[in-house]
Amino acid sequence: MEWLERGPGWTMSAMLLPKLSPIPRPPVRRSRIVLTTFGSLGDVHPYIAVGLALQARGHDVVVATSAFYRDKVAALGLGFHAVRPDLPDVESDPELLHKVLDLRSGTEYVIRRLLLPALRDSYDDLRAAADGADLLVSHPLTFAARLVAESTGVRWTSTMLAPIGFFSAYDPPILPGVPFLPRLRFLGPVVHRPLIRFIKWTVRSWGDPWRRLRADLGQPPANGAPLADGQHAPALVLALFSELLGAKQADWPPQARVAGFTFYDRDGPGGMPAELARFLDAGPPPIVFTLGTSAVLDAGPFYEHSAAAARALGRRAVLLVGKDPRNRPAVLPAGVAAFDYAPYSELFPRAAAVVHQGGVGTTGQAMRAGRPMLVLPYAHDQPDNAARAARLGIARVIQRRRYTPDLAARELRRLLDDPAYAARAAAVGERVRREDGVGVACEALEEMLRTHRHCGTNGRAL
Repeated sequence: MEWLERGPGWTMSAMLLPKLSPIPRPPVRRSRIVLTTFGSLGDVHPYIAVGLALQARGHDVVVATSAFYRDKVAALGLGFHAVRPDLPDVESDPELLHKVLDLRSGTEYVIRRLLLPALRDSYDDLRAAADGADLLVSHPLTFAARLVAESTGVRWTSTMLAPIGFFSAYDPPILPGVPFLPRLRFLGPVVHRPLIRFIKWTVRSWGDPWRRLRADLGQPPANGAPLADGQHAPALVLALFSELLGAKQADWPPQARVAGFTFYDRDGPGGMPAELARFLDAGPPPIVFTLGTSAVLDAGPFYEHSAAAARALGRRAVLLVGKDPRNRPAVLPAGVAAFDYAPYSELFPRAAAVVHQGGVGTTGQAMRAGRPMLVLPYAHDQPDNAARAARLGIARVIQRRRYTPDLAARELRRLLDDPAYAARAAAVGERVRREDGVGVACEALEEMLRTHRHCGTNGRAL
């Protein structure tokens, strides 16, 4: 496990360098920082984690996102500003939910049908939120952020929640709708560089509304794909995931910095439900079955199949079924319990294994807990996250449409009966627990406030 202890960037020369006393840095004055994001709780929680830490450091923090999250954010004492588009009511529109979570076309639907038609509204709302701000921090889907930064001169930092967003030819991602890419991984950057360039060219038209608004605002044409590399801030790009999931590559933006996961998993003031705590105390570690915060709305037979798989294995299990009563199996086998919600940070360390949809937040929590995973990815970044966990030797992956009680039981038996999975997961967990994604992100943002005065009209930090 030496590679985990020293990390991918370790070299022998690091041991030969003299230990130097840290250079004192000037204090950062109280600043107004706007964090903008869009999507499910998995897209909001990382920014809440950073926002609470920045607030504890004395800054005024505003979370700018869909109005749906106003009460949650305000209850935490953070500022809030609504930014359109509002989240669609996918719970009452199954057809819309299927489009959003479609493996091949879900990402295109979210970008071209939900986000870009409302781009002018997003720009107006975010510009109002950024009025008087010292720093703007953006999510990968907040396409108005660069336009606001270049219109107003506010300092801007972009973020990536998952490695797929860097489109590296040295660490090629699994892209939705391009299932053959994993089989070409061994060919290296010589093949993947033109392939990724071609894929970006095929989706170039997606960015036309962004280009039109940019022209309307009097901003010059932008280099690069506006919905990919064009969304990287020129002074600082923060990767909010562990370098074990995706280490910095030679073709990442040079200003990119891997901070680590920024965890937050509270749903209201409560923690672990008392009934769940009693269940955990009453027997051996269970298998945890969960679909995160968005796929749980399109669970289908997942929980019925999961309960049946646990019964076939003779294992205890916890089903996190969300608020939809249709997700709760009518009859639960002995030793299987269902709950609406539980904080992953408290539940996963007490699990034998975690079965989930591959969201980067859920993947990160399982990595930190040091537990092996079975992943059935739905859409977006999830197939890529699942493949990365598998390459670490801590996960097995099956296709969502193939998830049956027999296959789930067979894959879980392989995962649980082979001690190598548990050993590698434990080593990964130890490494991730030593990381401080929130602290590194806050330090980097405060360094931006110290060293970069504003953003020029061409997007370059001055």
